[in-house]
Amino acid sequence: MPAITADTLTLPRLTVPADADWREPYRVVTAQKFLEGEGFQVRRPFPGVDLALADPFLLLDHMGAVEYGPGEAKGTPWHPHRGFETVTYMIDGAFAHTDSIGGGGLITDGATQWMTAGAGILHQEVPPQDMVARGGLFHGVQLWVNLPRALKMTTPRYQDIHAADAALLSSDDGGALVRVIAGSLDGHDGPGMTHSPITYLHATVSAGARLAMPWPADYNALVYVLSGRGTVGTAGRPLEEGQLALFGAGDAMSVRAADTQPANSPTGWEILVLGGAPINEPVARYGPFVMNTREEIVAAFEDYQAGRLGQIPAEHLAHRTTADDRLTD
Repeated sequence: MPAITADTLTLPRLTVPADADWREPYRVVTAQKFLEGEGFQVRRPFPGVDLALADPFLLLDHMGAVEYGPGEAKGTPWHPHRGFETVTYMIDGAFAHTDSIGGGGLITDGATQWMTAGAGILHQEVPPQDMVARGGLFHGVQLWVNLPRALKMTTPRYQDIHAADAALLSSDDGGALVRVIAGSLDGHDGPGMTHSPITYLHATVSAGARLAMPWPADYNALVYVLSGRGTVGTAGRPLEEGQLALFGAGDAMSVRAADTQPANSPTGWEILVLGGAPINEPVARYGPFVMNTREEIVAAFEDYQAGRLGQIPAEHLAHRTTADDRLTD
């Protein structure tokens, strides 16, 4: 797992007030498996739970970890989005992103691409040709973040966040490494610029170590396991790979890695921790569009079919597949 590492003993330590109000998990969800794009498998813990519980998040897709053979790597061909943001975090392997506003690049080994679809954008994410040819390990996550009504039609934006840009923190005893991708944790800001107030981080918790962190009282709180096993909350509720825990109210969280970890998690318990201020607005969603009303979804389809959500760059038209035409059928 080559996402950026560091000597935790040299990093700022997270602190939790002595009078902290500890959040406790009230629900654990096991991700379901789906096929996406050109046929690659994802594990999806939400939607599936009540969407309001994850607000402002709309979807979490865990891609891999999978070892592709030569010719097996797959991606997502050109398609539109409107009304939200997509955040792709690559841990192993690589995705090449291209979009209709000129954003893009290679996302690899701890890097993140943050695409604000806003009023509308077209994009594709595909494995680079050298990875398709030789195969290799592929592991990443895509998160969808909703936009409030006032920002649904904001100007599209692309952010290329390198692995080295993440703010690095340590647990109070040095047993956990925390990478802050977006938002703020204990006064330390991640590099991702967000429209909706959120915090998004990836933590590696060494076997037997505990990670305690303050958490905004007005945010919800979710923990998803990328690999390994551990427990969450002061009562130690078990949480394993592919499972998501939703936490109740409070201003601090506590998790602990199991004393022994499976072979596929040699560095420790790998988890995503995320939360945000709920938007609390109606959600209308269909395929790649997320708006507030059905009428706005219909308008999004009409705008896409009329070419008002952007155009595929000319140099990519020759590689367009029939999958790109599904929304126009």
